[in-house]
Amino acid sequence: MTLTVQEKIRELLDTEEEILQMGGEKAVAKQKEKGKLTARERMERFFDEGTFQETDMFVKHRCTNFGMEEVDIPAEGVITGYGRVNGRMVCAYSQDFTSRAGTLGEMHAKKICKIMDLALKSGVPVVGFNDSGGARIQEGVDALSGYGQIFFRNSNASGVIPQISAIMGPTAGGAVYSPAMTDFVFMVKKSSYMFITGPDVIKSVSGQEVTFEELGGARVHNEKSGVAHFACESDEDALDRIRQLLTFLPGNNMEDPPLEAPGDDPSREIPDLDEIVPDSSRKAYNMKKVISAIADNGETFEPHAKYATNMITCFMRLNGCPVGVIANQPTVLAGCLDIDASDKASRFIRFCDAFNIPLLTIADVPGYLPGTKQEWGGIIRHGAKLLWSYSEATVPKMLLVTRKSYGGAYLAMCSKDLGADMVFAWPSAEIAVMGASGAANVIHRHEIKEAEDPEAKREEKIQEYEEIFSNPYRAANRGYIDAVIQPRESRRRLISALDILKSKRETRSPKKHGNIPL
Repeated sequence: MTLTVQEKIRELLDTEEEILQMGGEKAVAKQKEKGKLTARERMERFFDEGTFQETDMFVKHRCTNFGMEEVDIPAEGVITGYGRVNGRMVCAYSQDFTSRAGTLGEMHAKKICKIMDLALKSGVPVVGFNDSGGARIQEGVDALSGYGQIFFRNSNASGVIPQISAIMGPTAGGAVYSPAMTDFVFMVKKSSYMFITGPDVIKSVSGQEVTFEELGGARVHNEKSGVAHFACESDEDALDRIRQLLTFLPGNNMEDPPLEAPGDDPSREIPDLDEIVPDSSRKAYNMKKVISAIADNGETFEPHAKYATNMITCFMRLNGCPVGVIANQPTVLAGCLDIDASDKASRFIRFCDAFNIPLLTIADVPGYLPGTKQEWGGIIRHGAKLLWSYSEATVPKMLLVTRKSYGGAYLAMCSKDLGADMVFAWPSAEIAVMGASGAANVIHRHEIKEAEDPEAKREEKIQEYEEIFSNPYRAANRGYIDAVIQPRESRRRLISALDILKSKRETRSPKKHGNIPL
């Protein structure tokens, strides 16, 4: 019997209602017991109210192996669609663990690929909420192909649109690689984990016993591996922080980052900065206080806050304009550069450059961290990434030297020679090949050795070297520093520099791509 139009509409609504139940009341309750939101709740909370538009709700798998033809998986285990976040368009997908554990099969992957394609064509960010039991084993190579198609799109979209991953449940095996290829990874404490091989496999192969949390929890990946950028307290916290991150980012690489009304005086002086650097160069101070003092309203947003903490990377605004900050932290390893700090800064620099976000580098660096562990671990190669990334970047690049800036580390923190457009230094800046003590020992070693009082002679030569090089004026004489400024006027001078640099245009030699020292 032919249905009337009204009956067909009723059929549509009934089908939609059935799909909206996801994996059913029992499965949803189990998800909630773990303190997790459902896939649909995540989408509803993430997007501005009433703006989310779902796509591919009626997609079904077509697997007939192992009785799968009798298995119905609502929305194929993943919710996809688009909407507005802070008033701007964003695409997203959310894996539904209540529906067959959110396992990825051929059509599940196809839905993700379609929404990624839409994001790329439309020039908007794409956000993935990962909560999946991994590949759908019953589908075999089709499931593996699905992962491969997603990886291909991650690579193709990289540097074109922002890609953000939120790990909100299990993510294991091949499923971890897509998040790792995206720009930022958020994890939720005690309810999410990532690893290639699980605890059972590790125990069977090596005999080592390790828990899921110890192996791949949020804390591990935020503090040890650096795979994740944020460790969030809950699903809700993760969603709110992703929304906050998006306020700093353009929709794509052809747009400028979004401006906001600053609500802070661009000419504001900061008298406290005149006192922040200790008189003794051996004493530390908190670089985060410098950054906050300069930023609009003291507000910053920091990825990788717990990883390689001798290096700070964060977003802030200067007179309403988003800026990426890279700064040494004197309170950790004296702000030395090491393998992890170099990797952390390099990736952040390249992200900012890809999306037209100006860079501010704040340097207080005595050098590279010495030791066999660093040398054998490849500090030469990893340190070279930092040099490469700064040299490659064509966005406005500003450098502020607050104190020490020695040797190769001086170059690595965006010196004039690596393309810094505007370099400022405080009167406390020390720019030299090395510290005064080491330099005196090398240059005057014979004179010191032969002196009647070697220690007195050493102190004399250290003082002599300090008078020549432990200041910013020799570098300023040579034009490597554009201005020596009072610390209190840093904000005003940086905003002024950014104003002139906003129209900067710089091109490089045509090539397919460089061969970064990975």
